[in-house]
Amino acid sequence: MTAGILPDREIARLHQSGAIASPRPLDPDQIQPASLDLRLGPKAYRVRASFLPGRGRTVAEKLERFSMHEIDLSTGAVLETGCVYVVPLLESLALPADLRAATNPKSSTGRLDIFTRVLTDGAPEFDKVAAGYRGPLFIEISPRTFPIVAREGSRLSQIRFRSGDAILSGDELAALHASERLTSAARPDISNMGIAVSIDLRGDESGLVGYRGKRHTGVVDVDRRAAHDVLDYWEPIRRSGTGELVLDPDEFYILVSEEAVHVPPDYAAEMTPFDPLVGEFRVHYAGFFDPGFGHGRAGGTGSRAVLEVRSHDVPFILEHGQTVGRLVYEPMSARPDRLYGLDLASNYQAQGLKLSKHFR
Repeated sequence: MTAGILPDREIARLHQSGAIASPRPLDPDQIQPASLDLRLGPKAYRVRASFLPGRGRTVAEKLERFSMHEIDLSTGAVLETGCVYVVPLLESLALPADLRAATNPKSSTGRLDIFTRVLTDGAPEFDKVAAGYRGPLFIEISPRTFPIVAREGSRLSQIRFRSGDAILSGDELAALHASERLTSAARPDISNMGIAVSIDLRGDESGLVGYRGKRHTGVVDVDRRAAHDVLDYWEPIRRSGTGELVLDPDEFYILVSEEAVHVPPDYAAEMTPFDPLVGEFRVHYAGFFDPGFGHGRAGGTGSRAVLEVRSHDVPFILEHGQTVGRLVYEPMSARPDRLYGLDLASNYQAQGLKLSKHFR
């Protein structure tokens, strides 16, 4: 198998072969160009604290110790902020020995400040699935800003399958940028750590630069589109005369990159979620960028990266143009049959500053 991230048709073959199994058929749109959405099962467990099973132990064993009570998700249930839940996923895996996987929150999950991580039996770390893994998948869910309604079949996380190790080096990235223009930055900062992404604090014509999540709101139904009024949940942030924004500790912000980014059809990208070298804050919970994101022929010329930002411990001043993260690129093992954008009526193609699909 060619090294790289598996495209949609190969993910479909994994399901057909039984390497991906579930008790009910996949949803028609569950397979994305370079990933598979993962669905919640019918039960959630409120747990005392986050945990990892550790080598040689199962998640079920830990749930017996740390579960406080069981929640029925079959018809929907509220998951409260500040609480930790573990949900067995509908999908399970029986991976070939040469195939591993990684998971990440879906874009809409990150934009709702829902902290999610996937666990496997015997896992020493979150969001990583070892090559050849056979067993169930579980998701840890902790809503941070808004309480949510979720149900069996809700899709909060996604999984990518990869063979080999093919992350592009700085030189390879520079060559790809020269041929495909990966960023609109006039002087792109490209290194072995990826392509730098900076923050836009000038805003649009009205001066809007972002949003800060409100506290003590109503619930957000994760399966309902355009069902909630923006101002009931978000405080708009306007441009300041200094071009700065003070991040308050433990507040959640939706901001946008200064430059447009581009992921060519034969590649996928991922935003590094936290870099201590650029400040004490975390950027972009949902880090997967699909093949075709920002691609002109897929309707995405000028797509900017929406950034989910949270400061840690102390206030932190962001300035316009400041580097806040990096995009790393990997080749696909083959070009997907469908690209992010027009082929999938994707929610965030050709985007600027944009909240999740749940708000109107």
